[in-house]
Amino acid sequence: MSSSRAPRTFEVRHVQLARAAFAALAAVMITFSPDHSAAIGMSVFSGWAIATSIVFFLAIWLVYPAGRRWPFVLMGILTVVAGMVGGVSTWRTTTVFFVVVIVWALLAGTIELVAGIRWRRTLRGSTDPQARSEARDALTVGIITIVLGLGLLFVPTQYALNYYIADAGRSFTLTGITIGVGIFGGYAAIIAVYLAIAGFSPRRSPVASPPAEGAPAASDQGNA
Repeated sequence: MSSSRAPRTFEVRHVQLARAAFAALAAVMITFSPDHSAAIGMSVFSGWAIATSIVFFLAIWLVYPAGRRWPFVLMGILTVVAGMVGGVSTWRTTTVFFVVVIVWALLAGTIELVAGIRWRRTLRGSTDPQARSEARDALTVGIITIVLGLGLLFVPTQYALNYYIADAGRSFTLTGITIGVGIFGGYAAIIAVYLAIAGFSPRRSPVASPPAEGAPAASDQGNA
C-alpha cells in the first residue's frame, strides 16, 4: 500500500518570494529617496529586518523540518534584534548604522553560508534537484550577505567629498553614510532579484532510482 503525503500549504518558494518582496521594497525606498542619511538608512533597514525576521520565524513553524530549522532560528533572532536596534530613533546615527549593518551582515551571512555548505554535504549523491537547489541558494545568499558586510567595512564613515554640477547650478556633498546606505540598497536589490528568480523557478521532481538487480519492476509486480 502506498501512502500519499499532502503537499504543504507553505513551501520554500514562499519563503524565498516573501524575502524577495521585502528586499525589493527596501531597495525601492532607498533608490527613490533623495535623502540617504543615517536616519533614513536605519529606518529602512529596521523595517526590512523586522519583516524579514517574521518570514524566518514563520518558516521555522510552517516550512522546515526539525533538522533544518536551526539556521532560521539563529537568523530570525539576529535579524529581529538588529531591526529593533535600528528602530530606536535616538540611535540612528552614522556610526550605529555601520556597526549594526556590518555585524548583522557578517553573522547572518556566515550562518546562511554554513547552512548551505552543510546541506550540500548531506545531499551528496541525492537525486532531489529541489533540495540541491535550496542548498545552492542558501550558499549564494550567504556569500552575498557577507560581501555586504565586507564592503561596508571599507567605507570611511567620516568621508565627505564636495562637488559642483553646473547643469544643476549647485554644490553637493558625497558622504560615507550616503555610500553606505546606497550599498545596502544595492544589496537589497540583488537579493530581491536572486530570490525572486529562485522562487519562481519550476520545481522538478526527484529522479527515481533504478531498481536493484534482480528486483521485479513495478509492472511485473502488478502482473504477478
